[in-house]
Amino acid sequence: MANEFGGFMVEKNPAFEAWAVNITPGSRVANWSDDELARAIREGIRPDGSVIGPPMPIGLYRGISDDDLYSMVAFLRTVPASANTTPTSTYNIPLPPAYGPPVDSVTAPPRAASVEYGAYLAGPVAHCMECHTPMGETGPKFDTHLGAGGFEFHGPWGTSVSPNLTTHEHGLAGYSDADLKKMITTGVRPNGSRMMPPMGYHHYAAMTEGDLDAVILYLRQLPPLPDPS
Repeated sequence: MANEFGGFMVEKNPAFEAWAVNITPGSRVANWSDDELARAIREGIRPDGSVIGPPMPIGLYRGISDDDLYSMVAFLRTVPASANTTPTSTYNIPLPPAYGPPVDSVTAPPRAASVEYGAYLAGPVAHCMECHTPMGETGPKFDTHLGAGGFEFHGPWGTSVSPNLTTHEHGLAGYSDADLKKMITTGVRPNGSRMMPPMGYHHYAAMTEGDLDAVILYLRQLPPLPDPS
């Protein structure tokens, strides 16, 4: 949900042109109830019943805990109001009627430097695994290529390709934990070169040491997979 004022073209490809819309109190979201806004975030369903299309990672957001979800809603109610408008996202692919059955209630795993909590942070919360998994015809190949990289992003910076996050030699095998923490929070590789957008390094810089440890523990146990061909 980057750029709360809207106006950012998230992705343009043959399948769709997606824009990040205005979600400040100056937009139509101001007329949505907290429950309606929460449902739009976690289930991808607007109050009028229409479905939010990709690349918003609803498949992962469905796992956001109730507490974290309503904390997000509370934050969105406090950002400065903007009347900014954006083009409407267009899709050349059919959107599903829903991304699954209604979500009743979700509880986050205990906050700890653990694989379980790292999976929660790297999945539903930060959706790292969405961007770092290659896409298939029906979405990310979580079942067969989880974390293998290869997702292409097209923007004003050109084209960037998400790297491999698995324990393979093509992935993180050659990086220390300190290297990974620096890359996640600053976008700077051990050799000093800078990584490309759109990863939100400035947001990840606010992660606690314990949260970073949890994410790295999770990544370290991913099965080794080569870069997608």
